[in-house]
Formats: sequence, C-alpha cells, structure tokens
Amino acid sequence: MARDGSAEHMKIVVFCPNWVGDAVMATPLLRALRDHFSDAHISGLMLRTIADTLAGNPWLDQNILLEDCGPSGWRRWAGVVRRLRLERFDLAILLTNSILSGAVSWLGNAARRVGYDRECRGAMLTDRLDAGWTWRGYQPNPLIDYYLRIAEHVGARQHSRQMELFVEEKYRIAAQELWQRLGFHPNQTVIALNPGAAFGPAKRWPVESFAELARRFVDERRAKLIVMCGPQERELARQIAVGSERSSSVFPMSDEKISIGLSKAVIAKSSLLVSTDSGPRHFAPAFGVPIVALFGPTHIEWTETYYPGEVKLQKSVPCGPCQRRVCPQGHHRCMKELGVDDVFHAATRLLDDSSRLGGRPIQVA
Repeated sequence: MARDGSAEHMKIVVFCPNWVGDAVMATPLLRALRDHFSDAHISGLMLRTIADTLAGNPWLDQNILLEDCGPSGWRRWAGVVRRLRLERFDLAILLTNSILSGAVSWLGNAARRVGYDRECRGAMLTDRLDAGWTWRGYQPNPLIDYYLRIAEHVGARQHSRQMELFVEEKYRIAAQELWQRLGFHPNQTVIALNPGAAFGPAKRWPVESFAELARRFVDERRAKLIVMCGPQERELARQIAVGSERSSSVFPMSDEKISIGLSKAVIAKSSLLVSTDSGPRHFAPAFGVPIVALFGPTHIEWTETYYPGEVKLQKSVPCGPCQRRVCPQGHHRCMKELGVDDVFHAATRLLDDSSRLGGRPIQVA
C-alpha cells in the first residue's frame, strides 16, 4: 500500500544490479513486479549501462540514473538520497547486496526496504531475506531464482523464468544496415563471437582458440562471423579476425560505433552466439538465440539461465572454479584447456537443432 493507503498511488524503486548480465537475469523479477503492482509507479535506480541494457522494457515507469545524481563518490550517493527523499517511495527492492545500497534506501526514507541480509546491512532493512550463508560461504544460487524470491516475498509470484529484452527501432535498423554492408544474405548462417569479459582476464578464452574456431566455422559450415567487442576490446576483436585468416568472412566490430543497443540487435539477428561468461552472453537467451557459453573460473550455478538453447562448457581443474578475476596460479588452465573441438561440436549440434528451439521473435521497442 502507498503511504496514503491507496494501492494505485504506490511508488516502488528497484535498486538494479550493476552488471549487465545480472540486470538481464533480473528481468523476470521486473516483469513479476509489474504484473502484480499493475497500477504502481515503478522506478529503476541504475547505471547508464544498465539503462541501455533494459531500454524499451514495459515494466519501469522511469529510470533514475546514478550518473545524474552526482559526479562520483559520496556526492553521487548524497544526490541519490536526496532524490529518494523527494520521491517518497513506499517500497524499495534491493537487488544489490552491498551495505551502501542498504544505507541509501534507509537514508532515503523508503517506507519498506526489502533485500537479502548480507554485508551487515540487516538493521537497515524492514524485510530481511536469508541469503543462505554456511560455514563454507554463500552457496552458488541461480540469480534468476535469487531475485524472484524477493518478488515472491512482496506478493509478486513468479510466472516464468524467461529473461526478456527489447531492441529499439534505431538499433534494429543499424543492425540491418550492418548486415547489408557486410553482404550477409537473409538466410545465411551468421555466428557472433563474444570474446570479452569485463569481470577480468580470467574469463577470457585464448585469442588463438577463437581464431581457430572462426576458421572452422567458415571452412566447414560456410558461415559468416561477427566478432563483438566493447569499447576497450577493439584490438581483441581485430586479433581474432586477423588470426582466423578468413578476412572475407570474419568481421570485427572494432570499427563500428559500439553500443549496448547495437550489440543486442546484432545478437538478436545472429544464428548462434559463442560467448565467454560475460554480459552479452545473457542477450542470447533473452532473444531465443542458441548459445555456447564458455566457463572458466566462475560457478555455472550462479548464472543458470534455464534456457534449452544454451550449452555450457567448463573444463574441470583441481583449482577451480575459483571466482577470481585473474588466475591466482598464472596458468589459466580452466580456459586454455577448453578445446576448440568441444566448442565447435557443441555449436554444430545447436545449429542443426535450432529449428526446434522455438526462438522468441525480436521485440522492437
């Protein structure tokens, strides 16, 4: 209920995740909240990159961008507190686990503050959910379910774990123009490679492995390939394209105007995605695109997507999964020993079976 007792005037703020992949895994929660609180005004507190990821969604009435609340540090968070006090939210849902988010929701005077009891912030919350701590630490737990338990706690029962994203019209057009410029035919197999990893270098598959994989796709499947990249990964994409020795069929996106919106549109149009465990990996299930996901130092259980069109590959090593950004032992065996043959055969099976996966149509915002 709203502060004035009326359900239709209820105001909700969702503290959205800071990582792109986590934000995509939060979309079932956002959908559940909108379905249950159909007349409420729902805001998302988020970074600009997360706003770009969720752009076009029908669940949030407004975005409160952290970058608009102050330059950085304590000034930014003071600005967030002022904004929350001005908005007078009835319910704050914390998808982030930090003590800072707990303090900001409390100082921002949200009447009800719901989140997991972690990072010593329990006293700042009105509703504390058990995060599953054991003597071994927090047990791996699919984030989709982790978030949906919060939704269920406030009465928004889950209907589906399906992640969902939207392509804005300008990026749909940009992707179509890219296809035409590269000479891709409408029914041609186009495979997207996503070699980056914002989390850290420990998640990356070797450049040589990606290059060999691209070469095999061209030679054995007559496919065309797009090598995706973020703003800091342009050279990585170029190295893979050059290393493939198939310059007429393997195209890096390093010379494009890179954006999350265009990345979503490219993946949505592709026949298959091969990706490290990074943010864009989650775009494929949200658009019904088959994907081979390459795991190294991270627990697969945390990022379970429940998507039948995803094959997850991980090499078992004595030291893993370590959850570290950089290999603490320096050998990076978990990724280096993941063979090109394994990835290629998994991708081939998905390509041959993709007709029965029932991929979702691209939703244009």
